[in-house]
Amino acid sequence: MPEETTIHIIAGPTASGKSARAMEIAKELDGVIINCDSQQIYDGLPILTAQPSEEDKAKIPHKLYAALDPNEVCSAGHWREIAEPLIEETLAQSRTPIICGGTGLYIKALIDGLSPMPDIPEDVRARAIEMHENWPIEDIFAAVESRDPVMAERLDSQNRARLIRAWEVFEATGKSLAVWQELPRQKPPAHWHFEIHKVLPAREELYRRCNERFEIMLQNGAFEETAAFGEKIERGEVKQGAPLTKALGFPQLWNYIRLKSEQGQTSITWNSAQNDPEFAPFLSEAQAQTRHYAKRQNTWFTNQL
Repeated sequence: MPEETTIHIIAGPTASGKSARAMEIAKELDGVIINCDSQQIYDGLPILTAQPSEEDKAKIPHKLYAALDPNEVCSAGHWREIAEPLIEETLAQSRTPIICGGTGLYIKALIDGLSPMPDIPEDVRARAIEMHENWPIEDIFAAVESRDPVMAERLDSQNRARLIRAWEVFEATGKSLAVWQELPRQKPPAHWHFEIHKVLPAREELYRRCNERFEIMLQNGAFEETAAFGEKIERGEVKQGAPLTKALGFPQLWNYIRLKSEQGQTSITWNSAQNDPEFAPFLSEAQAQTRHYAKRQNTWFTNQL
C-alpha cells in the first residue's frame, strides 16, 4: 500500500480569509492550491467571485480557478472528477495539495466519496438544458413528479438544477436518482489523509469582512466586470440562468445597471454609481445577501465538517 499522504483542506464561509490561510500553508509546505468554490471555478467574473490575484498566482500555483466556461454546469461529482487527477499530479511532484474553498458539498464529495452516477446521453442532456432554460419551474417539477415521485418528494420544488438532474437521470436510465444514490460510494484512495483547517471568524467580524470586501471589489472593477458579463447574457453568449448569474452581488449590480440603461444613461460606471442615491439599496441588498450566505456557510461548516 502507498505511503500515507496528507491533503490539506481550507474551508470556511465567504470573506473568512481562506485564501490567505491557503497561501500561508502553501508557502510553508511547497503547496499547490486547488479551488473548491462553485463560483470561482468559472471564467467570467474573477473580481466579483474573489478569485486569487495575478500576484498570488505568480507566487503559488493555483488550479481550477476560471477553469470552466460560464455555460457549463459543475456538480459535486464533476468537480471531484477533475480535482482528483490534480491532487494525484501534485503528489507525484512531491508537492502538497491544498484544497481551498467554501462549497461544502464539493469537500464532502472528496472526503466521503460519491455513489456512481450514470452517463447521460447527449440527446437527453440537450432536452434537460432546454427545460432548464425555458420551462417554468412548476412544469419542471410536474415532469419530475410524474416520472420520479420519490425524488419529487425529497427535492425543493423551486430548485431548478436539482429537479433537472433527477429528471435526466430517470429519463436516461429508467431508475430513480434515489436508487443510484443508494449504491456504495466510490471512496478516495485509502492512503489519502485529509487535514481540515476550518476558518470560522466570529459573526460580527465575518459580517464586517463581507461588507468591506464587497466595496473593495467594486473599487477594483467588479462593477464594470458585471456590466460586461451582463452584456454577454443579452447577446446570447452566456445562457440565462448560467451558474455565474447567481454569484453574490451579480443580480443586484446587473439590475441597477439595467435600470440606469432604461432611464437613458449611456455611461454606467462605478464612479457614477457611487454618487447616485438610487444605487444605495442595490448595494445594501448585495451586502445583505453576502452576509446571509456567509452565515449559512458558517453554520454548515460548524455542524457538517
